[in-house]
Amino acid sequence: MVYSFALFKHANIRYREAVCRLARCELAAMLQSLSIHTDLSEEMMGGSLFLTFECRELTPSELQYLSRHSSVVLMAEKQKDLLRPLPVSPAFYLPEDLPEVLKYKGKTSTSFTRMMINTAASLTPCPSSPELLFFDPICGKGTGCFCAVTVGMDAIGLDIDRKAVAEAAGYFDRYLQYHKLKHKAVTRSETYKGHSLAVTEYQFSDTREHYLNGLINKLLLCASDTSDSPALFRRRKADLIAADLPYGIQHAPLSPQRAETLHHFLHRVLPVWKKVLKPGGAIALSFNTLTLPSDLVHDTLLQNGFVIPEESFFSGLQHEVEQAVVRNVIFALYPEEESEQ
Repeated sequence: MVYSFALFKHANIRYREAVCRLARCELAAMLQSLSIHTDLSEEMMGGSLFLTFECRELTPSELQYLSRHSSVVLMAEKQKDLLRPLPVSPAFYLPEDLPEVLKYKGKTSTSFTRMMINTAASLTPCPSSPELLFFDPICGKGTGCFCAVTVGMDAIGLDIDRKAVAEAAGYFDRYLQYHKLKHKAVTRSETYKGHSLAVTEYQFSDTREHYLNGLINKLLLCASDTSDSPALFRRRKADLIAADLPYGIQHAPLSPQRAETLHHFLHRVLPVWKKVLKPGGAIALSFNTLTLPSDLVHDTLLQNGFVIPEESFFSGLQHEVEQAVVRNVIFALYPEEESEQ
């Protein structure tokens, strides 16, 4: 069968030019996770850009999984010159506006964040599982975590900026109340290396019935240095990590004692992040190539035992966001065989 997926026309002109490359990577990775290896072609139809491919007939659950794609607005079966829209039920666990409502300076595009999460998840053993645990180790005001819980994942967010984490927590609490979603917020302390970390855990469900029956999802938010990540993963490790690294000197990462270069930051945190990632898990890192060269990120991942996928669609993802930001994203795997050594 031949399928054509229409892509969202992004408002950011610079980013719009890169959407097709990013969307191809995301869709190819998601199809590959379904054991579908096929060529994707670009088509303009009715003034809209489509990604078209041929494969076996997709099942309803596979179509629902693919409907998570960050840039797809229409899924259709192509029959010669006609498109037959496919009836796909929403793949969202919480309302899809959750990551969109909170606006702030420097916010990473929600569609780009969803692309990172979807692509990284596709590299894990169970990409469509509702039981994946997502971790954003420099979460800021929580866009990555909100994208993850929207599709039914549990999520953990950590950031050294206490004000940003407090704003994310306050926003999520107000959002749950506004939508009348059953929930509970629990604050506790975790002790790690001699100091205490304050953790806020939200327990919530998409429906009242699910909540009363104990079918509960979780979001944990914590304000601390990312080197304290292991304190949050004593019971369960993350299936995937997605992090948007600081873009420049004005957003230089901080260790507990001092400012540090992005290069040093990456060398310091990757071993820590690997400790909290499940073997077979995946990591996605986006960064500004003008302040952190792609080769350096690539080599540092390899030095820490990660494996970079070799498929061609994972390359060529560099794109301009604004004058001072040329962003790239690299995906990597924590191989299961290494953890057994």
